[in-house]
Amino acid sequence: MSTVAVRTSPRRKGVGLGLVAWLVGIVFFLPIAWMALTSFHSEADAATNPPSFGAALTLDGYREFFGTGGGASPWPSLINSTVASVASTALVLLLALPAAYALSIRPVKKWTDVLFFFLSTKMLPIVAGLLPIYLFAKNTDMLDNIWLLVILYTSMNLPIAVWMMQSFLAEVPVAVIEAAQIDGARLPTILARVVAPIALPGIAATALICFIFSWNELLFARVLTGVVAETAPVFLTGFITSQGLFLAKVCAASLVISLPVLAAGFAAQDKLVQGLSLGAVK
Repeated sequence: MSTVAVRTSPRRKGVGLGLVAWLVGIVFFLPIAWMALTSFHSEADAATNPPSFGAALTLDGYREFFGTGGGASPWPSLINSTVASVASTALVLLLALPAAYALSIRPVKKWTDVLFFFLSTKMLPIVAGLLPIYLFAKNTDMLDNIWLLVILYTSMNLPIAVWMMQSFLAEVPVAVIEAAQIDGARLPTILARVVAPIALPGIAATALICFIFSWNELLFARVLTGVVAETAPVFLTGFITSQGLFLAKVCAASLVISLPVLAAGFAAQDKLVQGLSLGAVK
């Protein structure tokens, strides 16, 4: 009887952990489901307390968001967010790959101090650097310029990208790189044709995280942009007013603005899991 208990205990433990994982997943999914359901309600039904789950469904919130009722169109803001996020993520990967190579495969002296310096730059509160950056942008005529956000997002995401990719590139076999060097390959060729394909899951995970951080950034976009370079999160805050009902419209706008991030995460989920686990096992 003791043998049976020993054999069934790990199975019961696995079932229990599975149930806990499902419960945690449902808890995290419920707010998103509630937001999606509220977006299909009228403003009067969305504002009821407790919420009316059986209320009639309507697309009025989405019509308001896309400006069919005479409001502002969200497409310029969505395009600005796409340009800022994609361009900054591409620049981050272009700069982080050789930096991570120098810190992992060909480590420089005191490379741990370099990594700590990169990470320490994330400890500065964003608000502390807001005024100097605003004055710089004002004096250089870069206010309300989408390329200013590209530069800022690149500098903000570069430290965490280097930190992540350093652990990913540490798993690349040195023998493969040495074989490429014997064949006459130079550093750009090694990075593009040897290191990058092997560390592709880690690079994809880093790119996705940088894209999410750039897409969701609000403070700099709110202060440094106006009409021309307004991003989607800034456009979303314009629906919140002190007069009238706006809950259904905000839920509809939030769901639409979240779709690019959700789509990118779903498309790269296999690479994301591989990448986040690549540097965890030595």
